[in-house]
Amino acid sequence: MTRAELREEIFKLLFRIEFNSPEDMEEQCGLFFDNVDMEYEEKDAEYIHSKYDKIIDKLEEIDEAINQRTKGWDTTRMAKVDLTIIRLAVYEIRYDDEVPTGVAINEAVNLAKKFGQDQSYSFVNGVLSNFN
Repeated sequence: MTRAELREEIFKLLFRIEFNSPEDMEEQCGLFFDNVDMEYEEKDAEYIHSKYDKIIDKLEEIDEAINQRTKGWDTTRMAKVDLTIIRLAVYEIRYDDEVPTGVAINEAVNLAKKFGQDQSYSFVNGVLSNFN
């Protein structure tokens, strides 16, 4: 899988935390990787799961950083899709040295265009511009 494809899968897995309790997420991860529509090579599954775990470990810090940099918005008011995309990008910007900031923002905008509402890409881009 390409990095963009891996990022999209991480987004899909991360999105599940909005609808499941922390206790249920282990089962949700299992269901995610057992999906009959998608077969993952072992290295891809490991990468997705590893990055997901790293994001979850930093989620409180990520949300705090988002809330500090947005005016009139906070994580409780954001659309779930937009929030998930922003969380993934903020993790990459702040904690993943392998992903340049510009790439993280560009990929987040692409995810917002694909999965978000009509203006999601603009909102995501605006929030993430505060992390440059």
